[in-house]
Amino acid sequence: MEILEWTGCATGLCGAAMLALNNRHSGWGFVLFLGSNVAWIIFGLLSHAIGMVVMQIGFTATSLIGIWKWLVMARK
Repeated sequence: MEILEWTGCATGLCGAAMLALNNRHSGWGFVLFLGSNVAWIIFGLLSHAIGMVVMQIGFTATSLIGIWKWLVMARK
């Protein structure tokens, strides 16, 4: 469980830092956020923190939108 917690923390912080840089690589921050979302969803399920799971499902949607807009549509 501790590895999930720290993975979610580290990937979330790195994703936020990448977006804050606002450069041509910033879109990859959403990929890091997606990794964070997955870790926190698993952590939430294992610890029965349903509120966290629901929140992370919502954040997963925003991560996917960010990936679509920054990484998929930007290449077209």
